[in-house]
Amino acid sequence: MDLAFIPSPSVGVVHLGPIPLRGYAFCIIIGVFVGVWLGNKRWIQRGGRSGTVADIAVWAVPFGLVGGRLYHVITTYEPYFGKNGHPLDAFKVWEGGLGIWGAVALGAVGAWIGCRRRGIPMPAYADALAPGLALGQAIGRWGNWFNQELYGKPTDVPWALKISADPAIGRVGGTYHPTFLYECLWCIGVAALVIWADKRFRLGHGRAFALYVAAYCAGRAWIEYMRVDEAHHILGLRLNVWTALIVFVLAVVYFVVSAKRAPGREEVVEPGALEERAAAEAAAAESAGKDGDAATDADGAEAPAKAPAAKSPAEGPAGEADAADADSKPAGSGSTKKS
Repeated sequence: MDLAFIPSPSVGVVHLGPIPLRGYAFCIIIGVFVGVWLGNKRWIQRGGRSGTVADIAVWAVPFGLVGGRLYHVITTYEPYFGKNGHPLDAFKVWEGGLGIWGAVALGAVGAWIGCRRRGIPMPAYADALAPGLALGQAIGRWGNWFNQELYGKPTDVPWALKISADPAIGRVGGTYHPTFLYECLWCIGVAALVIWADKRFRLGHGRAFALYVAAYCAGRAWIEYMRVDEAHHILGLRLNVWTALIVFVLAVVYFVVSAKRAPGREEVVEPGALEERAAAEAAAAESAGKDGDAATDADGAEAPAKAPAAKSPAEGPAGEADAADADSKPAGSGSTKKS
């Protein structure tokens, strides 16, 4: 008997009237927002404008979703184009099935288009976005938890994932390795690694992105090996294991070659951004200086106005008496004495 395990949600979708709210979609959306948010912060730190990352993401995200779905459908075509397949199901992204390899590849095409339109170097944008992509993947993997999919081999460890039986799709109930959780934690570690290495070594020209790719592939290879879902095999290894190994090698080669050809980091990542920031800071400082001068002038003008009215205690009664004599003096009289 299993004394401890991670429960799976009984349903992956909640209906708000006629509108279905799917956990898988929510995880993807939240992951995108977190990735863009962190990417924007890093882009500003590198000297770019606020909002540029989001503007380019408008191109990258749709391309990435299409690429991720295409990779999944091509490498797992049987449910859609095989015997008794349903081709229209290929468009049901909300039911799961996004390949990260296709998402990053075609998403990069969209990002390249956005960067070209803004006159921004693509490698610098990729470096700023790299840790955010890893965090976005970490969040997105929880979509597999909602769908009860892509789990690992049977196990009775305390953190095993409880999967419910579903004869309609051939799913066997039991406790399995939560590979979605392993990949989530690995991606968080990858994000931390890239942030640390980027600060420590000032990575530039796409090397932070290459580090993210290499580190992710290293983890994905062993996590993929644990999974039990259907997949194509080549020489005894799952297709995605081969993909991870090949992409890992390419990322390492790029990192080494880039470090030799273009050491250091880009000085300018977005034309005009530094000048605009310097001008805005100068204007703010000038405005603050004027406000300080105005406050000083106001304080200086107030002092002379109050000085004549100030009297010593000895002068107080005499002044009041003089005012009383002036009030009692007849009009036109030249004498100051009373009659």
